[in-house]
Amino acid sequence: GLSSAVVRRGASEDRREAMSMRIVKVGVIGAGRIGLVHLEALASCQDAQCVIVSNPTVSKAEAAAKLYNVNEWTGDADDVITHPEVEAVWICSPSSFHAEQIMKCAAEGKSVFCEKPIATDLPETIEAINVCNAAGIKLMTALQRRFDPNFARVKQAVVSGEVGEPIVVKLCSRDPAPPPFEYVKGGGGIFKDMAVHDLDMSRFLMGSEPIEILASGSCHIDPKIAKLPGPEAFDTANVIVRYAGGKEAIIDVCRQAPYGYDQRAEVLGTKAMIQTDNMYPNTARLFAADYTGNADLPYDFFMSRYKEAYKQETIAFVDALVNDKPSPCTGEDGLIALIMAIAAGKSAEEGRWVKFSEVADAVQCDANGCMVVDLDYKSTESNDWIRRAISNLRGTAVAK
Repeated sequence: GLSSAVVRRGASEDRREAMSMRIVKVGVIGAGRIGLVHLEALASCQDAQCVIVSNPTVSKAEAAAKLYNVNEWTGDADDVITHPEVEAVWICSPSSFHAEQIMKCAAEGKSVFCEKPIATDLPETIEAINVCNAAGIKLMTALQRRFDPNFARVKQAVVSGEVGEPIVVKLCSRDPAPPPFEYVKGGGGIFKDMAVHDLDMSRFLMGSEPIEILASGSCHIDPKIAKLPGPEAFDTANVIVRYAGGKEAIIDVCRQAPYGYDQRAEVLGTKAMIQTDNMYPNTARLFAADYTGNADLPYDFFMSRYKEAYKQETIAFVDALVNDKPSPCTGEDGLIALIMAIAAGKSAEEGRWVKFSEVADAVQCDANGCMVVDLDYKSTESNDWIRRAISNLRGTAVAK
């Protein structure tokens, strides 16, 4: 049952209950910035209803519940997971809690929508996916850029053959301002907490298996982070991802762009080239004696820039739940993105091309769990590493 700490609003008739369509009852863990984004997205989804939200600071949970007309709130995430009405849980808590909360959801038979990452390291990521596969629940990794209309249109051009066979993918990702020192410290570094989206997008657009990576990093924006270990010391990075057949993706990321949130993609194919521009608050253009161009700067916050993407990924997962479709962005997708980010950090630190198989094959699993072992990287087989990585996942044949 629910703990006595759960607070209910006054009962109000939900008009949607009278409708014939199936409404998925969900709970949200976390009422911080990203939790509010997902609560807003859920509120706009006609096939879903949030029935409870949690946050360690209960006043935040209460404020979020009242803002989005959620009937119950609590300070305990377990109340969300064990709530008798909840069918699926949106995990929007800090990264260090994700794996444990995913496993608790699986134990309760609740499907999971999880903000990236699934876990902070590879063994724990594999364990969390394995538990979901064994329970037969759906697990979605929230790599929201796949659902952005701009990137989706580029993907469509690749899949339909509009651009021909992809040759080069270029991605640019620059934040308006650097995050606080406390966010960077312990966050895993620029490849895990920022470039992971671009690494995943390069794979999404290229449509083939990545083989190896060359990355470099430097510090130009916030000198305080330069003393942090490994990739946490970088606020600027450049990456080349080599794919099957020698195709390459080129990525640049930086934690500061004074002109706004800079998110662009380009695919050069054998027939055509397609690229996206930045998103602006409006289409107004100013013509003056000393300036011609957009009247306003691009969006300066990821929640504004990707508002539609958050909505579309919510609709996609709810559709998968209602109609028993496969998860639109799986735990396996999250696992591969994490392997790519770890390999990028290894490349930047060691100053060499790193095969993704070096990272993937270093994870050894048995009935007792998974652990990372030392391998001679020169002896690893670079091809088919994704299949081998997924072979660590038990029950993938029945995973939904």
